[in-house]
Parts: sequence; structure tokens; C-alpha cells
Amino acid sequence: MHLTLAITGASGAILAREALRALEADERVSRVHFVASENSLRVLAEELGVAGRTNLLKKMLGKAPKKIVQHSDADIGAAIASGSHPSDGMIILPCSMGTLAAIALGLADSLIARAADVTLKERRPLILCVRETPFNGIHLRNMTLAAEAGAIIFPCIPAFYNHPADSVEMARQFAFRVLAHIGLPQKDAYIWKPEA
Repeated sequence: MHLTLAITGASGAILAREALRALEADERVSRVHFVASENSLRVLAEELGVAGRTNLLKKMLGKAPKKIVQHSDADIGAAIASGSHPSDGMIILPCSMGTLAAIALGLADSLIARAADVTLKERRPLILCVRETPFNGIHLRNMTLAAEAGAIIFPCIPAFYNHPADSVEMARQFAFRVLAHIGLPQKDAYIWKPEA
């Protein structure tokens, strides 16, 4: 699979890190295009202690990536901005309300928003892991607009029924659920098995 994963300026950097680690390790994935918005850099520094754009992927993964390539959000001429570029879908994790608004209104003024717009117009899966609480009416209307355009609204809501040992495991299991939704079920994902 060829996928795009973007991080925007909402809380939840640990979720993106766990998704990137899973994608880097997954043999079914051959290429991941990664885009970090300018605002996400501050969140990464505050939440994960990862500062700056230089060697960002190496800092997040703990090693140099083999199949993940990074693009600047300002590079609207990158390959993922074109519908002719082969792609199996896009994940925005976490997705800020500003990014959601840009996508819902078709404001393709950054690489993230443009790649999302291309994903929708080509009828490819677009998963928006929105992160805000509480939602106001504008947020809800924008989620409805994006969903009507074909996006999957996948709020950053972790599960507790699997009794996660810590926040890393909680983030990992959430990332696994997102990846399963785009066609990449993970072998270590918790699957609910009710008592018979």
C-alpha cells in the first residue's frame, strides 16, 4: 500500500507516532508520505519532546525510516497533491478543527489540505481523526460536510475495555483501529471477545 499520514496542530502526537511506527513495520506498506503542519511541530515538542523539523521522523521512530518520506506542508507541488499519484488513502492523525474546516470547505491552501482534497475527489479513503472537546456547532457542521464529501470521521477517542497498561498502549491500540479501518489490521490489535 501507498499511504499518506499527516499530523496537524491538535493534541495527540503520541497517536501519530504509534501509527507511524506500525506503518514502518508493516510489510504490506511500501511507501508512506508524511506531512507535519507548522502547528504540529509545537505540539510534538510539548507532548513528545521532539523539537524541530530536522530528523523529525528519526526522532519519532527511534531510527531512520526506510519507507516513510517527509514533505513540507508548504510544498503544494509534492506528488501527493496530484490525483494521478498512486495512493491507497490518507490519514490525518490528529486532525485539528482548522484542518477539518479547510478540508470541509475545499480550501486546498496547504499540502495537507490539498492532498485531502485530492483523496476525496479521487474517491480514496480519507480518515480524519478529529481532536477537540467539546464540539461546537461549526465543528459539527464541518464534520458533516467532510463526511458528506466522503471522509471518514474518526474522533480521537481511546478504548478502555482492553485495560491498557499505560498511555502508550492506549495510543497504540487507537492507531491499530485506525489502520484496520484503512485495510491494515494489525496482529497485536485488541479484538473484543464477549463472554459466550
